[in-house]
Amino acid sequence: MTTATINGSEVHVDAEGFLTDYDEWTEELAQVLAANIGIELTDEHWDVIRFLREDFPRQGETATIRRTSTVGGFDTKRLFVLFPKKPAKKMAYIAGLPKPRGCV
Repeated sequence: MTTATINGSEVHVDAEGFLTDYDEWTEELAQVLAANIGIELTDEHWDVIRFLREDFPRQGETATIRRTSTVGGFDTKRLFVLFPKKPAKKMAYIAGLPKPRGCV
């Protein structure tokens, strides 16, 4: 397992930089991860991230765009605005979750 130092904390990541340990994630870390990919988090971003974090333990996998939209109630088009270009991948990255199935 690979580790990386992000914002002064050592965390476990996969080859693409996604966190691999659910419990190593913090909101402060999320802000740094978001900034690393050019996203400034707003309350709307946090609503999506919190949904993903709450949904993951129940489902055992990261929610797809479809699940985030249908179960979480978030508009798909809005997700593409909040997390431009590959929103599912960016949402998972910031939320400290594995890349969703089907993401390239």
